[in-house]
Amino acid sequence: MTTPSPLAQPATMWLSQKTFQTVVDATPLVSIDLVVRNPAGEVLLGERLNRPAQGYWFVLGGRIIKNESLDDAFRRLTFAELGIVFERQNARLLGVYEHFYRDSVFAGAGTGPDTHYVVLGYELALGTQSLIPPREQHGRYRWWKPDEMRASEQVHANTRAYLAALR
Repeated sequence: MTTPSPLAQPATMWLSQKTFQTVVDATPLVSIDLVVRNPAGEVLLGERLNRPAQGYWFVLGGRIIKNESLDDAFRRLTFAELGIVFERQNARLLGVYEHFYRDSVFAGAGTGPDTHYVVLGYELALGTQSLIPPREQHGRYRWWKPDEMRASEQVHANTRAYLAALR
């Protein structure tokens, strides 16, 4: 864990809405998902406000920006999603995952482009840090026991898939 730094800011500007819609329609997006665990082994999930996966409980994370290194993306995303900068070297790569959604940020199922993510899933074990998650993407946050996650249809299947890789 480190304090916030200029590296926590995007290395490149975000795409315009029009360009981003073209990208979503034509290519997979590359992202990092953060499987954040507390000392009790619970996983932090947020209830998604936006498409895709709107209304489901999901792990935190976000897209990697073009020309952004994985280390810089990890720092930026942990700061943006957790309020603290963490180093990728202190997390454990769970694997590479594919997430397919019939909807996108631009439209509901069947009315616009679908969304395809290639995701690098990382487990991040916390100590006693106090997190400050934002409210733009998730309306509520909650710590879930892995068994509760497995049993709940409110937890998105793509999030439940990470459970198989946890120790």
